[in-house]
Amino acid sequence: MTISQPATPGTALWVSAHARRDSLGERIFHEGTRALAESHTVLTSDLYAQNFDPVLRESDLGQLAGTEGNFAELLGEAYTAQQLPDDVRAEQRKVAEAELLVFQFPLWWYGMPAMLKGWLDRVLTAGFAHGDIDEQTGLPLRYGDGGLSGRTALILVTAGDDARTLGPRGISGDLDALLFPLTHGALWYTGVASLPLHAIYDADEMSADTVEVEMARLRERLSQIGSERPQRYRRLQDNEYRGTRALHTDLAPGRTDLGIHLASS
Repeated sequence: MTISQPATPGTALWVSAHARRDSLGERIFHEGTRALAESHTVLTSDLYAQNFDPVLRESDLGQLAGTEGNFAELLGEAYTAQQLPDDVRAEQRKVAEAELLVFQFPLWWYGMPAMLKGWLDRVLTAGFAHGDIDEQTGLPLRYGDGGLSGRTALILVTAGDDARTLGPRGISGDLDALLFPLTHGALWYTGVASLPLHAIYDADEMSADTVEVEMARLRERLSQIGSERPQRYRRLQDNEYRGTRALHTDLAPGRTDLGIHLASS
């Protein structure tokens, strides 16, 4: 059973997954958290600095290790029994407290670093972030509902490519589509609605002047973050995927791109 996690108003969690100190990513982390602290109480998870273990292991089940059954469901049982490892429980406490989640990372191989993916694997467990069934509809409380409902997220990504290469017709693929597994598959799945992406392009060869411009743009964005409206996807509970979990053919007809799952499609 998933327990809905009540957030503390005005609290944010900044999760950073950048491997190198003295880097652009490090500066973004420090300047971003300082700027956000002007309007929020800011918690941080600097995953490399705290040596977070991203590997989900049998030992995460605590006393349930070795028990037969579905691993995800067993993680939910371990959560309920307070058997999850201390590092996972510490991260879950921070997530539960935050109404705004900021995920900052470099784009590696067209996605998030393994460090952040492993954080999602270990922290967003059943029982904590998902798992319930709606008694009236019989549908699972996912995709717009779940243990983390009511929260918003800002994805802050640095990329070596330029905006055209990661644009709608770019050879590297559209950045929104590349990060769909995070914004939709992990966050929206657990009830978190994402704000428009904040991308910093050409990050590998950025001049000092351009860095200052990007820092100013980030500070400006964060100063107004409370007034932004998230881009919401379609909810599973809204009966638009009725029957097959595929979007009904009369919605966004003829399209198969990931944009059909946006609520405005």
